[in-house]
Amino acid sequence: MPAMTMQTSTPQAAGKPVRILLADDHELVRDGIRARLEKVPELKVVGEATNGREALALAMELHPDVLLMDVSMPVMNGLEAATQIRKSRPHVAVLILSVYDNPEYVRGVVQAGARGYILKDISASEMITAINSVASGGYYFSAAVGPTLVGANTSAPVEDPYGLTERERQVLAAIARGQPNKEVAKELGISVRTVESHRLNLREKVGTKNAAQLYKVAQDLGLLE
Repeated sequence: MPAMTMQTSTPQAAGKPVRILLADDHELVRDGIRARLEKVPELKVVGEATNGREALALAMELHPDVLLMDVSMPVMNGLEAATQIRKSRPHVAVLILSVYDNPEYVRGVVQAGARGYILKDISASEMITAINSVASGGYYFSAAVGPTLVGANTSAPVEDPYGLTERERQVLAAIARGQPNKEVAKELGISVRTVESHRLNLREKVGTKNAAQLYKVAQDLGLLE
């Protein structure tokens, strides 16, 4: 299963680097991540934290775009920190970085408000893609944790209970593949504004804004085959 990436709206302002706060209790891990990210001019590490409580305090002070945070830390873990960030700084995109693909961890941090979950053994290019995805208002989940979110059920698609139009089905499939609005518009021969309108209609009909649930709907309807 490929990595799961989904775009919504509110893209990162053009020309401005993505401001990143790192949170991990291992200095070597932070050093390695910083070295990766400092090679990319569009990314800027603005601070580092050694636990969830420090991450929360620095997020309030530094106003990062993305909080790249380990899930297992002392004092306050990533799950608790993500919950607090969602309440106090909802515009900060939390991207969880972990060695664990434990289903409980993954579901827990998503429910807490994280916009992505990546594993520490991913490549530098995938980490950068994940950061850019969540900074642009989207979601990103490493391939290994995708099945945890959407389930492993790959049975034949069920009858559409949502009353989606053919165009809405096409847009839903594009959302599930992580395509940005401009790409969808070009592919379908419609305007970007029309794509945005279809996205809103889909959320209303399906009854969710949750990325994993939208992916699951597309999968159940057989739109990802």
